[in-house]
Amino acid sequence: MARGDGRLTHDINPQEKGPQDACGIFGVWAPDEEVAKLTYFALYALQHRGQESAGIAVGNGEQILVYKDMGLVSQVFDESTLNTLVGHVAVGHTRYSTTGGSHWQNAQPTLGATPAGTVALAHNGNLTNTAELLELVHERVGAASGELRYGNTTDTALITALMGSYADRTLEESAGEVLAQARGAFSLVFSDEDTLYAARDPQGVRPLVLGRLERGWVVASETAALDIVGASFIREVEPGELVAIDADGLRSHRFAAAAPKGCLFEFVYLARPDTHISGRSVHETRVEVGRRLAGEHPADADLVIPVPESGTPAAVGYAEASGIPYGMGLVKNAYVGRTFIQPSQTLRQLGIRLKLNPLREIVAGKRLVVVDDSIVRGNTQRALVRMLREAGAAEVHVRISSPPVSWPCFYGIDFASRAELIATGLSTDEICRSIGADSLGYVSLDALIEASTVPKNDLCRACFDGVYPIEPPARAGKDLLEQDPIPGCETPDRDGLARAASLGDPADGLNSLLSAGGAADALRRP
Repeated sequence: MARGDGRLTHDINPQEKGPQDACGIFGVWAPDEEVAKLTYFALYALQHRGQESAGIAVGNGEQILVYKDMGLVSQVFDESTLNTLVGHVAVGHTRYSTTGGSHWQNAQPTLGATPAGTVALAHNGNLTNTAELLELVHERVGAASGELRYGNTTDTALITALMGSYADRTLEESAGEVLAQARGAFSLVFSDEDTLYAARDPQGVRPLVLGRLERGWVVASETAALDIVGASFIREVEPGELVAIDADGLRSHRFAAAAPKGCLFEFVYLARPDTHISGRSVHETRVEVGRRLAGEHPADADLVIPVPESGTPAAVGYAEASGIPYGMGLVKNAYVGRTFIQPSQTLRQLGIRLKLNPLREIVAGKRLVVVDDSIVRGNTQRALVRMLREAGAAEVHVRISSPPVSWPCFYGIDFASRAELIATGLSTDEICRSIGADSLGYVSLDALIEASTVPKNDLCRACFDGVYPIEPPARAGKDLLEQDPIPGCETPDRDGLARAASLGDPADGLNSLLSAGGAADALRRP
């Protein structure tokens, strides 16, 4: 089977990394169902949230089996593998790294020993008090525990280790204690051999929803994953809530008071358009943003075209509100980003032509409005404008369906550093000249918030306005725990750990690939 290399990308421009998604998590409790296959298809639906590694852990009442590896969901799992993962409760994860590098030891779900058995945990988000939790691990556990001693360098492994450190408490009680001490963004799905758990940080930065099967329950990052497995949407997991699901049904309690600050960028870029957040269709939000963008930044043009697929809904809204016809001026090759073959120098010079090609008959002689969701460094837009002009476009007016991204995220999205963000050092007019467009317009922050229908004070807008709802860490970066090696770590045996492992002895076969986050010293750089 082809294996991933941890460097897969869906970026349009191979030379410019866009905002990288958080992670996708899924959990299911469903006796008499094939929970591993349900999880596989749900992770397929969440693949856009992370393409570095994937994993599934299944509990059968007596033990937990786990299988994980680098690469896309379809590359990590096949039918024979899924058939070995038999049980009634499962936890799945597809990863983009934020804290902890993108390598095999950090794949999720993360495993750890508890007084009563094993915990398997998947995390979407990024903690801001990782250093503090590391000290707590040293105090409570002493030498490296669980996957930490096998080279796992993620904040998720710290949570997992701490959950198993309370000898006189159940996993549910321990989880409430640990989560009350965690800071930052964390949507979690975890299980022991019998019970499924889900939790969300008090700010609810990253999404998490609860769904019902005919004979069970599911929890997922997005409602689109519920649709794929045939689950009906029940509600969102509330900020500060811990949910447990077992044979006795569903129970819930709070480990912290809710102070909602949902991520506004989920509406712009991260979530699938067929997902709902806070009761609002992401697709309809993006279309409405396009309408408002047309009102704020009109253009005298002949055709509105999207940058596929990121700009499509907003381009539909822009065309609708402006009365300018909508058309497809660019064709996207959806498969180039999945190749393992490094392009030659000649192909690298072609840049985004590996991913996009203009429809010359459509754009030639036209005054174009080109709609996209964001500008990071500007390299992609610069190449797009040049390509469209070479195809015969008379004018190119760029419209962006989000405000300028000027600040780093510490809560699970990996932007470029502040020094690399084009909006940090240039005005809109200067950016317009830099990318070679005839005009450039960003939607305003107020218009974006209004389109989401979520109250402004309930949203995290930090990447746009620099107002952080949770105190940023003093130190950050993917390699935070790699800079401070944990005493007692061993060199892992990859073949012995990465494949399906029975954890009769939870200390054996602990295998994980995990998530990380934040740009080191980002707030102190220019």
